[in-house]
Amino acid sequence: MHILYGIKNCDAVKKARQWLNQNGIAYRFHDYRTDGLTLEQLSRLEAGLGWNAMLNRNSASWRQLDCEQQTGLTQEKALRLMLNTPTLIKRPLLDTGSKLILGFKADTYKAEL
Repeated sequence: MHILYGIKNCDAVKKARQWLNQNGIAYRFHDYRTDGLTLEQLSRLEAGLGWNAMLNRNSASWRQLDCEQQTGLTQEKALRLMLNTPTLIKRPLLDTGSKLILGFKADTYKAEL
């Protein structure tokens, strides 16, 4: 079964969930805020996408970080930031079991699913 990662009040996540529901695609929703995120889960996702692709530098959460947190990023530092503040992760993130899809575009979902 597919796993859709995100937060429930995110517009892009809402669109992805609506698309999956309308197309009869079974999935489990994993809300970072209520379900949490372990280092093991985050590391597995990062291994497939790369921390640079996953880190949302356009988010309000990113803008709230101080300069020291935003600079000198390494894989370890980025993972620690995303683990402590999961809203820094680009959303939605769909795990199909064989592929990870970051963001929502109906055409991409249609082609991949």
